Amino acid sequence: MGNEAFNVASAGFALKKLEVPGTVGGVCLPLSGVRVIDFSQVVLGPVCTQMLGDFGAEVIKIEKELIGDLTRWSLGNDPEGGQNPIFSALNRNKKSVCADLKDPISREQVKSLIETADVVVTNFRPGVMERLGLGYEDLSIRNSRLIFAEATGYGPLGPFRHKGGQDILAQALSGLMARKPAPDAEISIYPTAICDYTAGMHLVQGILLALLHREKTGVGQKVSVDLYSSMVALQLQEATLQMMRGRDLNWATFPLTGVFQTKDTPIVVVGAFKEFPLRDICKALELEDLSLDPRFATFETQMAHREEIQGTLRRRFVDMTSREWLARLEAVDILCAPILTLPEALESEQMASTGMRMKLLRSDGSLLETIGTPVRLSDVPEIATKLPPRLGEHTDELLR
Repeated sequence: MGNEAFNVASAGFALKKLEVPGTVGGVCLPLSGVRVIDFSQVVLGPVCTQMLGDFGAEVIKIEKELIGDLTRWSLGNDPEGGQNPIFSALNRNKKSVCADLKDPISREQVKSLIETADVVVTNFRPGVMERLGLGYEDLSIRNSRLIFAEATGYGPLGPFRHKGGQDILAQALSGLMARKPAPDAEISIYPTAICDYTAGMHLVQGILLALLHREKTGVGQKVSVDLYSSMVALQLQEATLQMMRGRDLNWATFPLTGVFQTKDTPIVVVGAFKEFPLRDICKALELEDLSLDPRFATFETQMAHREEIQGTLRRRFVDMTSREWLARLEAVDILCAPILTLPEALESEQMASTGMRMKLLRSDGSLLETIGTPVRLSDVPEIATKLPPRLGEHTDELLR
């Protein structure tokens, strides 16, 4: 079976073989026939090219000899080494080619490969590809239809243009990290790579737009995305209100929104998006209608007396279990949810219903368990499911 992979459905574990390149179950994938040369590594670029590969693009990952993508070794002495879960989460549906880009012969081989490509993806610092003779200006001469997609930390201009881009730094510099759920809360690092993933999806959008534009014009172009700009865009509502009114927008500080400890486990409540949320919350909690109190009659007065409202709710929530309160709140159409850990979320019925959990069968009979794509197309019921490549697995096939 070699490196051939099978998709194991979350429910029923039925095996389905990827039969023909560019198709799944006889259905043509939308990016079938698109060749992507991927110089990226770590998270931002790989999450972008994995999405392209999921929908049929041939993604050829260019890796440094002996080392490869840095995430191959991010877990240290993981038992699976360069095929560890971090690398595997970001690199299915790709081919791996090892090349020394500083060696003229190896670099020329890669250039020849690019002549056959539709898209080049890179997340090196600005200027690196140009110094290697692999910048957009150099490559577009040899391939006028080429789409050159570049992801950086801060873009080509400004005082940070040569600064190393990294998720946590982008959180800090964009204003995101300074945003807190409460004035007395400590500033902290968001523990998931939200900047990398967001910018990676912006890069997917840019590549698809450029492919559509090429269909109309016949020529390629350069696509640029950076972590910093993606994080500013993530805060578009907050930034617009700040620029136009000089006011802060913080959804976590709304008067009827918060995390509340119940008799057993905490829940989250969002008392908004309806006409009289406080009245309905009080009804669910069997409290007197606080909305009749002048201090709590409007959103503005509720904000001014937020601590009083929240204190009253907190004292009541500890009287019953989370399951009991959730049922009562949902009965009056108040938005609420239990707070699950990641393991709990992965094992939930809702997770099973989405099909987001993927299981890929390796040649030794073991399973690679990972997360699929959240994008669903009605006429493309499944995505491609090839295992992440071994380092340099396709070098001979594609270069030699």
